[in-house]
Amino acid sequence: GMVNTTSPPSLSPVEIQECFNEAASSPRRRHAKILHEEGAAFNRAFNFMMDDTYMRPHRHPSPEKIEEMYIVDGAFGLLLFDDFGEIEKAITIRNGGEEYVKVPAFAWHTYVVLSNKTIVYETMEGRYEPDTWKELADWAPAEGSVEASPYLQSLKSRFS
Repeated sequence: GMVNTTSPPSLSPVEIQECFNEAASSPRRRHAKILHEEGAAFNRAFNFMMDDTYMRPHRHPSPEKIEEMYIVDGAFGLLLFDDFGEIEKAITIRNGGEEYVKVPAFAWHTYVVLSNKTIVYETMEGRYEPDTWKELADWAPAEGSVEASPYLQSLKSRFS
């Protein structure tokens, strides 16, 4: 299909440093720099992620919510799962390699950071509505739980 060649807006070195400082001091070990206005129909954000961040697998349960991810710096692994939490696909996105990936609506997914730290530019169609925005997988550990760290390591091992 057609590739959306939207290149990310530029970031200054100062912004990058500040955002990574936010990510490093956050319990979630990531920081989103939101670029769109609240309630916008097209969502754009930079995600600054440390290598130990864990995002619980989830899906966006409405047809227009196709997520597009562009690598800005570093590398990450995108994982797609079936309804039972089995990995169906593991895709490496990195500078100088595959630099872009599209996550289909309704697809269970998460990502793992494969470099020391990573910047990803993400876009998604659709207004933010809590009910249709994100559904968390009940087969995966909650963020911040005791099981999260070993589960994250098992996901990362798919890329080593």
